[in-house]
Amino acid sequence: MFFLKDGASEHDSPVVGVEKNERRGKQETRSEVNQTLVSYAKVYTMKKPAADDQVPALSRKEEILAAAASLFRQQGFERTSVREIAQALGMTSGSLFYHFASKEDLLVMIMEEGLRAITRSVQQARDSEAQLPQRLLAMMRRHLAALLGPRLDAMSVLLYEWRSLSPAAQAKVLALRDAYEDLWTQSLQQAADQGCIDADVALVRQTLLGALNWSAQWYKPGGRLDIDTLAQRMFVMLFPRMAVSLPQSLAVA
Repeated sequence: MFFLKDGASEHDSPVVGVEKNERRGKQETRSEVNQTLVSYAKVYTMKKPAADDQVPALSRKEEILAAAASLFRQQGFERTSVREIAQALGMTSGSLFYHFASKEDLLVMIMEEGLRAITRSVQQARDSEAQLPQRLLAMMRRHLAALLGPRLDAMSVLLYEWRSLSPAAQAKVLALRDAYEDLWTQSLQQAADQGCIDADVALVRQTLLGALNWSAQWYKPGGRLDIDTLAQRMFVMLFPRMAVSLPQSLAVA
């Protein structure tokens, strides 16, 4: 389960202790958008940083995607206007439509790019580990890194705003979602065949991805858990039978 399917929303979820972006006010300031653009620079481009460690420049299209993802996450897709996205970037609404035909097109591309990026990363992790426990741990680590890293805005939009899509757009995004979940099904089925997890692989996958995704609500970078430690702790909790097979170097301290 990559998307929330029970009607829950990031904007009305009563999570105690979670710092809600919308508490900062209705409209994100220009400086906050600029911070978002800097964070996205290294994940939306394949350019190498210059020798003086300057962040590579985003294209205008990439800037729009980053700003839209930030505002969609803060205010919700329906409550964010095209004019607000354009104003955050110092451009006109007409200029924005030069790059994207509609606000929904923006949402679809944010979701598609997010799914493609996390799929590539988790697939690399799956292919890099021969042993099943290490493989699943590596996949969990990559999922958390994608979810909680510079793409947090886009990944949060992917989790909570898919119901805002038209049926045709939903079909496109859900096809990518299904392909991503298939990566997990393959390894989890192997674990089930070995008696390491419950035989209901679909339920195990939904439980696992649900737990990983919910961390976006409460995880704080720089807190007591870094992403590697978080992945290890969650692996031990969710897969205790496989956790005992992990090498000492991967054991939870």
